[in-house]
Amino acid sequence: MARELPRPAKVVDLHPQAFLNDWEDYSADELLVESLDLLRTSLDQAIYWEYPEIKFIHGKGKGILRKEVYNELATYRSSGAISRYYPSYQNEDIVVVVIGI
Repeated sequence: MARELPRPAKVVDLHPQAFLNDWEDYSADELLVESLDLLRTSLDQAIYWEYPEIKFIHGKGKGILRKEVYNELATYRSSGAISRYYPSYQNEDIVVVVIGI
């Protein structure tokens, strides 16, 4: 029997308070790890389901999450898993990831 990944949302909020009920119990480093895990999981699901693109909300803050999100996306791009990524034209707190060519 073939296993299927669940379909991700087309816009994924990477702020821990958006997906963790007990986010206050985590350290800052743990929250970053959880956000990056959600990015990877959602992006892998979007690739599996052949989404043309997916958007991730990383926000402003100190820019730590944004920096790590862009580092992770650079890895995906260099492996050929995604075509490109860029800040949203409507809101630079969002990164648009183009999966297909």
